Amino acid sequence: MKIRSALLAILLILISSGFLQAQKVGLVLSGGGAKGVAHIGVIRALEENGVPIDYVTGTSMGAIIGALYATGYSPDEMEEIVRSEEFAGWVSGDVDAKYSYLFKKPTTDASWAEFKFRIDSVFTPFFPTNIVSPILMDFAFLEVFAGAGAAARYNFDSLMVPFRCMASDISRGEAVVLHKGDLGSAVRASMTFPFFFRPIRIDGKLLFDGGMYNNFPTDVMYDDFFPDIIIGSQVAANYQEPKDDNIVSQLQNMLMQKQEYSAHCENGVVIRPNLREVNVIDFSNTTAFIDSGYAMAKRSLPYIREFVVERVSQEEIKAKRMKFENSKPPLLVGDLKISGLKSGQYEYVNQLLGIRPRTLLPADKNDDTDNAGIPLSMIKPQYFKLIAEDKIEHIYPQMRYDTATGLFDLILDVQRENQLVTGIGGAVTSSSVNELFLKLQYNYWTRYAYQANINAYFGRFYNSSMIEGRMDIPGSKPFFLKARFTFNKFNYFKTNTYFFEDEDPFFLVERERFFTLSGGIPLKNNGIFSIDMIIGRNRDDYFQTNYYTRSDTLDRTGFNFFSPGVSLEINTLNRKEYASRGIRFSAESRLVTGREIFTPGSAAPFKKSILNDHTWLQVNVTYENFYKRISSVSLGVFAQAYFSSQEYFSNYTSSILSAKAYQPFPEAIVRFMPQFRANRFVALGSKNVLDIRKNVDFRMEAHVFVPFRAIQQDYLTREAKRADEIFVYGMGSAALVYHSPIGPVSLNLNYFYGENNPYSFFMKFGYLIFNKRPF
Repeated sequence: MKIRSALLAILLILISSGFLQAQKVGLVLSGGGAKGVAHIGVIRALEENGVPIDYVTGTSMGAIIGALYATGYSPDEMEEIVRSEEFAGWVSGDVDAKYSYLFKKPTTDASWAEFKFRIDSVFTPFFPTNIVSPILMDFAFLEVFAGAGAAARYNFDSLMVPFRCMASDISRGEAVVLHKGDLGSAVRASMTFPFFFRPIRIDGKLLFDGGMYNNFPTDVMYDDFFPDIIIGSQVAANYQEPKDDNIVSQLQNMLMQKQEYSAHCENGVVIRPNLREVNVIDFSNTTAFIDSGYAMAKRSLPYIREFVVERVSQEEIKAKRMKFENSKPPLLVGDLKISGLKSGQYEYVNQLLGIRPRTLLPADKNDDTDNAGIPLSMIKPQYFKLIAEDKIEHIYPQMRYDTATGLFDLILDVQRENQLVTGIGGAVTSSSVNELFLKLQYNYWTRYAYQANINAYFGRFYNSSMIEGRMDIPGSKPFFLKARFTFNKFNYFKTNTYFFEDEDPFFLVERERFFTLSGGIPLKNNGIFSIDMIIGRNRDDYFQTNYYTRSDTLDRTGFNFFSPGVSLEINTLNRKEYASRGIRFSAESRLVTGREIFTPGSAAPFKKSILNDHTWLQVNVTYENFYKRISSVSLGVFAQAYFSSQEYFSNYTSSILSAKAYQPFPEAIVRFMPQFRANRFVALGSKNVLDIRKNVDFRMEAHVFVPFRAIQQDYLTREAKRADEIFVYGMGSAALVYHSPIGPVSLNLNYFYGENNPYSFFMKFGYLIFNKRPF
């Protein structure tokens, strides 16, 4: 009896002291940018060795990994995510080509930078607050965390593993512990590194990266969960003291407070993987970092086992994950809620997304086809079309589960684009082809969207102005209507002056004035089909001889024309100039009818004015495809076929000017080369690009041009005639290109067969992109 009493007393003492209670283990994951993927290796080592994880707190990248684990993702699944191309898009901001929307992309121009204004604050420009676009990341967090948040009823204690993450409230200068609400928003706030990502608001507070004030939240783990043991995974450290000649070190110390990287309790172990220093968003070392986290956690196991005696089996963990996974509702959207828009604008967005209000039914009666909800995966392509709208500056998406319907409400916080947009750009080259580009854009939208554009080019070689109005009608089959007036002037006189110079003497000038009325529809995401009607006048001024004086007047050919046409374009190229990825296909068919008016100048060989009527059909097909990538080399092909039934104009010079030119790379655009002009031709070229660094590449191009019925000159009559034989001409280019944030910088060595000096060196900064020509 005494022995039983003694055993009972010992048992009561053990229970009261906690020795027979299950131990609770808290895992703390630090911030650290790209180095934070090492946390995956730490978690993998703990799971494989049966170490339980009962609570998780994290900051920044640690919040992402911690939230993934807390919502049921295994280490293998987390590694698959961070190694995926989709994740690379999250951190780079580059939207996958399958989500681009050519129909809404602005017309390609020579702009370097844009500045945005509101009508009521014209003198206050709005500058971007982030380097990396968060569009992909915001939607990805919606997909990844919305179901888990609903399953936990928006209480982070009810996730598979109770979870906390840190954010920073810069207006109050304090850390914020996020423990409830929208899980994706909490994680998004925690990893919003200043200037890299756009901040978001939660409960009215503008929040940034939690690492600014608490990059290793062991104190939050201790205060909120009070575990028996704390295990920390530390992949960051305090920045070095600022240097007087290093602004980056100064900013780092201003933004990030000094941290104490400790376990915050006696029963604690801090795992410190051996990682090299990398950029915040440089995930090129993901595999090595995960392996390092795993190896260091394995080495730390003897120290962990001094405190943790409990073991959890792989089967128990899998069962726990499966149970939580089964509690997540499917991501079906029943209703759309939008803030930041007016009523007409709401209707515009609703038509784009294709979500119509649903009748509220109890969840158990939600099998009605009209009330079944729309899968988020079906809304995703339409969502990115909405993002492509130039009327919208930013959208932040959330989803809230409605228990009454069993569906989610899609909640969009929309920030409208500023109404006025100005742009500046152009090109500075080693030749006389220097351009200044300016533009002004005005946006207005309600149920329909309206846009007005004005631009101008100023230069010695090219001058132009354009005014355009566009109306977009949304819906299941959206379309646009556009009206545009364009003036172009090309001066091929060779000079070494810059920008503005007296025109005399010059030998060849093209002028185009035309009005275009067009309409178009999208073809899936990357295509446009359009129909247009052009009316205008071309005027060419030239000498037909090289023997003239300053007092001589030029010959003049005018052409008053009318031209209806249809066109198809598919474009996924990654850059507007010097592309290295994607495909572009364009096909245009056009009828041209008009009257030629030739007026001879004082140096003309024949002093007779001529009137001729012309009507022809032309078809132009262009194909560019970077079809294969081998390591860091992109292999590409360029092809063009042009057919025209056009008859020659009254003389050789006017005929060659009216012929189509083959211009596959920038310097070819600014040279007048008769041998590369024809009314019928085929051309084929190769474009091969070697990526030297992230924004530096070396390009090699070679092209063959074959004109059918090449245009030659009859030296007696000065008229154009057809060549009796088929000619083959070649051109090529080798270029080193740096893609700067505002435009490309290139060093080019070019070759043009048939020129007096076939080789040329051409240096360029900016874009040689001009307004569209009539045909």
